[in-house]
Amino acid sequence: MRFLESVGNSAIEKIEYVGGLSIQLWRGWLASWRVNPFTGSRLRWRSTIDHMAVVGVHALPVVCLIAGATGLILAFQGGAELRRFGALQFVINLVGVSMTRELGPLMTAIVVIGRSGSSFSAEIGTMVVTEEVDALRTMALDPIEFLLAPKYVAMMVMLPCLTIAAVASGILAGGIFTYFTMGMSLQVYLRATLDVLVLRDIVTSMIKAVGFGTIIVHVGCFEGFHVSGGPIGVGQSTTAAVVKSIFLVVLADLLFTAFFYLFWR
Repeated sequence: MRFLESVGNSAIEKIEYVGGLSIQLWRGWLASWRVNPFTGSRLRWRSTIDHMAVVGVHALPVVCLIAGATGLILAFQGGAELRRFGALQFVINLVGVSMTRELGPLMTAIVVIGRSGSSFSAEIGTMVVTEEVDALRTMALDPIEFLLAPKYVAMMVMLPCLTIAAVASGILAGGIFTYFTMGMSLQVYLRATLDVLVLRDIVTSMIKAVGFGTIIVHVGCFEGFHVSGGPIGVGQSTTAAVVKSIFLVVLADLLFTAFFYLFWR
């Protein structure tokens, strides 16, 4: 009976978590695009631009470095196997398609989770512990509109841009491999890569970037808004935000990939 009780309680907690996250997602979407007919957009643009700099510009070197290393590793590992079958030239297809469809968006999301998702949770969690969020409500300010909406808009703008930079870095790193192993110039390599890629690959990458960004923002902020237990709770919520974000991003990547494979070949 205790086993069944623990399973039931765990299932109820998961359902409550998904329900709370879904409500926050809806409220955050409304707050991000809400327009007052008299004063215009209610979005805090100064805060949004600051978050764009933190989420996008400051993360660009790390994202490009990791994506470039990933593209180079993919080229080396794939090239070693393709060489056995006399098909080394297909490493261009491997790197181009893999970086565009899968590894570019996924690696970018993981880096952003570590940099921004954790900071979102820690920032809001600290405000909850110090009762700053309660002060916002006292002043008739919606915490979702005041704290979450700028982060959400910034992530929706910058994560696709970071994904494009990551894909480009990974593909260029693959060009280094083809230059030293096949003597192929970068111009020929890029032309061959563009011949391999189709519009579906790019659209898939951008859709994944938007989906991953939504998960990162809302999981990080949700964990921050539900902090309890003082400073220790802030650390626990930050850890939970990172772990849950990575799990949900990988799960979303699986669902996106399966959907596009089944319905958009």
